[in-house]
This record gives sequence, C-alpha cells and structure tokens, in this order.
Amino acid sequence: MVSRVRVWLNRTYAENVFFMDQLRRNPSDRAVEIHATHGDADSPVLAAADSADLEPEGLSPAAYVEYALDQCRRRGIDVFVPRLQQEEIVAHRAEFEAAGTALLAPSAEAVSVFRDKVAAYQAVQSAGIPVPPWWRVTNEDELVAAVEELEAGGHRACFKPAAGAGGVGFRVVTRAPFSLVHLNGFPGPYVPLDLVVRAVREASEPVDWLVMPRLEQPEVSVDCLTGPDNRIRMAVGRTKSGRRRGFTLHERWLEPARRLAEGFGLHYLSNIQFRMYGDEPVLLDVNTRPAGGLHQLSLCGVNAPWAAVQLALGEDPGEMVPPFLGTDYTVVSGPCPVRAVSLPQPRVEQAQAPALPAVPVAPVGVTTAQVLPL
Repeated sequence: MVSRVRVWLNRTYAENVFFMDQLRRNPSDRAVEIHATHGDADSPVLAAADSADLEPEGLSPAAYVEYALDQCRRRGIDVFVPRLQQEEIVAHRAEFEAAGTALLAPSAEAVSVFRDKVAAYQAVQSAGIPVPPWWRVTNEDELVAAVEELEAGGHRACFKPAAGAGGVGFRVVTRAPFSLVHLNGFPGPYVPLDLVVRAVREASEPVDWLVMPRLEQPEVSVDCLTGPDNRIRMAVGRTKSGRRRGFTLHERWLEPARRLAEGFGLHYLSNIQFRMYGDEPVLLDVNTRPAGGLHQLSLCGVNAPWAAVQLALGEDPGEMVPPFLGTDYTVVSGPCPVRAVSLPQPRVEQAQAPALPAVPVAPVGVTTAQVLPL
C-alpha cells in the first residue's frame, strides 16, 4: 500500500488553494494531506487545508527556522513548500532532511541571488541573458538622474523595491501635477515625480529602489520545473496582454528561461518573467517559488505541483510536455469551497514569542481567482 504524502505550505498566497487542490487531484490518486500555516486567521489556504496553525508573529529568521523544524517533526511533514523566510530555511536544508522533510525550494545560492533584483540582473547579464537598463537609487539625486536619462531616451520611468515580490511597491513616474485625475476611479500606479522626490527627501532612511523603463507587453511568465540534478523537466510560458491570457512554447521565451533555471540551480518550481524592451524580450523578474497562477497550466493538461512533489520525494516524473495548449482565457473572481478547520494555539516555546488565541474558521465560501476560457 502506498503511504499518503504530507505537504506543508507556510504563509503563502490565497491563490495557492488551487495548488493544494491539484495535489489532491494527482494522477496517481495517491492520498495527500495538506498542512498550512499563516499569520492571518482568515487566509483561504488555512481553511482549504486538512490541518492548520496560526503562525506566531515577530520571529527572527533563526527563530522561524526552529518553528518550522518543530512543525515538520510534530506534523510528520514529507514535503515543505516554504515561501516566508525561504532563504533562511533552505540554508538549513540538511536539518530538515534529518527530520525526514524534503524542501520543495531552490538551492540556497539561487535564493540568495534572486532575492535582490540588482544582484539578479548583474548575474543573468553576465550569463548573456538580456536585461533592461536599470539604476539602483538610494536618494533623490540618483532618482532624478535616472528618470531624466530614461525620459531623454523616450522611455517612461518606473521604480520598485530592489528586494520584493508580487509587484508590491511598483510605481510609474509621471510629470503630470497631482490633481483630481489621480483621485478619480480606482487607485493606479502613476505617481508625480515631484511628490516622489519630496517623499524620498523627507524619509528617515535611504530608499533602495530599482529604476528602469516601463516595459511593454506581452508579459510572458515561464513556469519551470527543474530537478536537483539541474535538469529541467518542464517549461511552459503563460502570456499576458491586457486581460487576455494564453500559453506559449515559443523558444524566444523558453530558451532563456531554461538557461536560467538550469544554470542558477532554480530547483523544483520557479517562475521567470519576461517583457519587451523595444523588439527584444528582456528579463523582468525571477521568482524562486511556485507562481500564484501556476494552476492555470491545468488548462494545458499539466499538474506541475504534483510533479514537483514527486521530484522532492525522489520520484522522477520525467520530461513534461503539455499534451495540448489551452485556448486563450481570462481571470475572474469566483467562490471557492473551503474546509472548516479549527486553528490551535501556535507553539512558541522555542521561539519565545507571545501565544496567539485559537481562532475558529467558519465553513464559508472564499472568493479567489479562477480561470475561464474567453
């Protein structure tokens, strides 16, 4: 009898309820039990899991590793998919392996390189992969100089944190004065340069931003599955142009993604994003974790989460070529059924953090992203 697999996802995105669903619907029909932890008692991933814990707040990276090791030992975790504190966790891979837990995460070196966008651009540029022009800025003078140089070349400038994920902190610079145009409708990414300069000047500490040209569509996110032997098993591009989504296997996107995944040790699931700079695809970002939209590959007949768990367990799924490419689609909101779980009080003896009260999660629907053909 094949034993069940116990998988843990820590503080992850709400969209990963679909990641969890794909694990349960694996083609081998192997039983999968999912443990989830989060700092938000209302997170959909907690409600969708078979068991769940609230994470203690305020832990240092080292204390979080101790917390994670305790979770793995107590819960009998076979495969841990870390997002929060990923860099610190993968640095202790041997300790997790000694506890019987495989980490579904890249090498420590890869996580370190791609945590900082400037270090990432420097590394991939030296490997011959095109990147857009960029400036690292820490003060108002550097910011203005970078913006002016981009505008002189006919580009619109944008900036984002040098270290960050999920588009947090991304803004597009405009010369238009602040007016009701910026207050009408939904909030947008456009910010007047004079307000940005003033905010940087008055900040209590230096900023750490990457300034670059606003790149053009299409945006192509290549989801990769790479073994710990540095050999890629899957590379599929998801295209985005406006609200329209699609898929591609064109080598102009896949070839540089493969070189990155194999050359930098991006083991298991990674997501490599490209956009257009003029007529040339250039690297936008590298995520050393499963993308929030990874489940969309199910429209191509691919179950990437389960294949990644197989790799983590030492079971090679072989080369994964989509049996077909799904039609164009769009992303809409819809209810997703969840399971009712009772959240126990987090264990914090080793971490020495204050205990949080148990919070029951009601069995209600949770709105999250779903994909539908156009």
